[in-house]
Amino acid sequence: MSDVRYCERCSYLFLKFFLIIYATIFWLIGGLILAIGIYAEVERQRYKTLEGVFLAPAIILIVLGVVMFIVSFIGVLASLRDNLCLLKVFLYMLSVCLILELLGGILALVFRNQTKDLLNKNIRKGMVNYYDDLDFKNIMDFVQRKFKCCGSEEFTDWKVNMYHNCSAPGPLACGVPYTCCPETQPGEVPNTLCGSGVLNKDRQEAGLVIHARGCTSAVFIWFMDNYKIMAGLLLGILIPQFLGVLFTWLYITRVEDAIEEYGHYQDGLLGTRGDKHQGKLSKWCKCMPELD
Repeated sequence: MSDVRYCERCSYLFLKFFLIIYATIFWLIGGLILAIGIYAEVERQRYKTLEGVFLAPAIILIVLGVVMFIVSFIGVLASLRDNLCLLKVFLYMLSVCLILELLGGILALVFRNQTKDLLNKNIRKGMVNYYDDLDFKNIMDFVQRKFKCCGSEEFTDWKVNMYHNCSAPGPLACGVPYTCCPETQPGEVPNTLCGSGVLNKDRQEAGLVIHARGCTSAVFIWFMDNYKIMAGLLLGILIPQFLGVLFTWLYITRVEDAIEEYGHYQDGLLGTRGDKHQGKLSKWCKCMPELD
């Protein structure tokens, strides 16, 4: 091609194979996530766990997997066949996903109080069926241990559970799960009733026995304290998408330039002109120029 638009160092072949590899990797990752999500959803339906969609990791994995699989598959087909229509669809879908993620993050920060309230509301829904929902129980126990917290907004949220409510019979009444208590020493048997009776105590008194702070506040504080890790994680998610948008846009310009110079796909790009020929590799590439 005589004149190359934008970034001459990025050749047609480089952009083509970059996009093929890029889209194929995310296509496989999307398929794997989708398979894991479907398996998790089958298990969830079998045991009737995590009834709330907001709290069900399986639903999140399925949606994420479907989006990644479809978008990446379009990218694989578009880059293999140099189809301008599919390339533009791939570009627009990547751009929309990137913009939605940025908008979602910005809105979550701007309306962080509303986000926190929504999170607390859904966690309390899960706490109602804590002992009947093993998936939620495992998630909640992990969070309470990891972040040294108890409940959603505060430890008294455990009153919503029928076993921990002070009006309930049994040893768990007016108590909290043992994962709210400080961790035991290695090899020591945990006291599963260590949080017994704390719901009748004020925050200061309960803090001598359990971790009294709520888990949403503890998680948000951890995010603020580890902002470098979070920034790295966000960049790790956003940069590959941005590169995908950038290189797809560059590749579209190369394909358009090739069509403008060599004509329509069927009008010479794959045909023979005089003593020119195409190598074996060029048969993979709709817009690869003929060689002398």
